[in-house]
Amino acid sequence: MGSFFNVVGLRVPIKQSIVTPRSSCPICKHQLKAYELLPVLSYLIQKGKCRGCQSRISPIYPAIELLTGILFMTAPYAVGWSGELVIALTLISMFMVIVVSDIHYMIIPDKILIWFAGIFLLERILIPLTPWWDGLLGAAAGFLLLLLIAVVSKGGMGFGDVKLYALLGFVIGLKLVLLSFFLSTLFGAVIGGSALLFRIIKRRQPIPFGPFIAAGTLTAYYWGNDLIRVYLQLLNYS
Repeated sequence: MGSFFNVVGLRVPIKQSIVTPRSSCPICKHQLKAYELLPVLSYLIQKGKCRGCQSRISPIYPAIELLTGILFMTAPYAVGWSGELVIALTLISMFMVIVVSDIHYMIIPDKILIWFAGIFLLERILIPLTPWWDGLLGAAAGFLLLLLIAVVSKGGMGFGDVKLYALLGFVIGLKLVLLSFFLSTLFGAVIGGSALLFRIIKRRQPIPFGPFIAAGTLTAYYWGNDLIRVYLQLLNYS
């Protein structure tokens, strides 16, 4: 699945088919054989290089494959073996595609959001939030909050992020989508600040926010209620 998400995230933004042509090296166009497409293992066996031209293979490919496997494996422990597991796996799938797309092209394609919006709509009809209108409030809050920030920042926040947060609000509800935004911003500030401090990125260099949204949202979705409870207890003690 992680290998497939790489393909979708790389091809959909540039309007290429996800079925054809077969995967190939972007440098020498060498078509990859089946044994060169083994998730993570092929990268390790080939020492991160193309068999054809020996050019370096981006570590993003095995990273997404490995991360997808880990997230799929741990999802049942976070949400349990229930209908909500379907939501969790769909959420992970969407984020893996978005992370690949945002890292490579700095965009979150509308086609990806529309596709997953249809899936989430069906899933939330069958596996609704409690209360059912929590998703509608979450969608409105996610959209308006990010829209306000996009307007005030004059382009500092992409409109793809605005639409993504509207969808996330529908999926996880009002309380968790607000926590998701707080955590995403926190992760972005800490990691982005560290990258700037160690000169991994330059000042004013744009960085993709999609990976931070993924990390913040999954953290809020899995452990949000516990985090909020601990926070309220700390307020009571202070």
